[in-house]
Amino acid sequence: MPRTTTHRTALAAVLVTPLLFPLWAAGPAGAHGAPTDPVSRVVACSPEGGERAGSAACRAAVAANGAPFTAWDNLRLANVNGRDRQVVPDGKLCSGGLPAYRGLDLARADWPSTRVTPGATLTMRYVSTIPHTGTFRMYLTEPGYDPAGPLSWSDLPEKPFAEVADPALTDGAYRLEATLPSDRTGRHVLYTVWQNSSTPDTYYSCSDVVFPEKEAAAPQKESASPEEKEQQEQQEEQKESGKAEEEKEQEPGGNPAAPQPQQQGEHTPVAATSGPGSGPSTPMLAGGAAAVLLLTGGAALVVRLRRR
Repeated sequence: MPRTTTHRTALAAVLVTPLLFPLWAAGPAGAHGAPTDPVSRVVACSPEGGERAGSAACRAAVAANGAPFTAWDNLRLANVNGRDRQVVPDGKLCSGGLPAYRGLDLARADWPSTRVTPGATLTMRYVSTIPHTGTFRMYLTEPGYDPAGPLSWSDLPEKPFAEVADPALTDGAYRLEATLPSDRTGRHVLYTVWQNSSTPDTYYSCSDVVFPEKEAAAPQKESASPEEKEQQEQQEEQKESGKAEEEKEQEPGGNPAAPQPQQQGEHTPVAATSGPGSGPSTPMLAGGAAAVLLLTGGAALVVRLRRR
């Protein structure tokens, strides 16, 4: 092939190939990979991160970094050999302790994140430009993790919740399936360590994930807030007041406890007897005695008149 034709072919490859390659093929030739789902900080804040790259957290990360995260798939350390906790310092887990990625260690609660479900099966998509054998280890920050503080090894359990060895590279990505812990709520960090066995390198990444918050249980009477207790008491008082008004309206004169005045023309009722065979009541005895006296007086008057 003539030399001119060779040069033209090479130039065409340089110009056309970047347009054909998807996100996983970006980055320098010696780079290897990072998670895109759940999206890692380095991918979200890279020039290929789309709208996420314009978030406040990513802008702050790039500013702290002093340069954009162009080599998003090259966050790796050599010769760690499983000594991650001894080699990577606390507070620098997301950068792997590398100055070129220090912006990823900012303690913030607004990093681009992925919503997940506790206890569900997670399928991580870990893009890679060059296939390697090795083991992926996944860690999830402990319950009660505070995203406003720097990420330390003490925020992660000693053992990963999932390990995947030598997965197949398909369409430019590894797909790693794992069951998420069921006891997490709110914002957490999914920390992934990829230790190669075909190279001396180990890769580190932070993916911010958000679990649903627990639904608040219905408040019990004994645990009701002061405002709720006051409202309940007011409702009870209103109910009692309503009952009293109803009873008051049903009683003559509106006051069941007060004696009713006797109206003119009304007769005083005769007291009832105390039982069968009982004698007359006191009012009846008094009335009978008056009648006898009246009759006796009349008879005496008649006798006197006759004597005259």
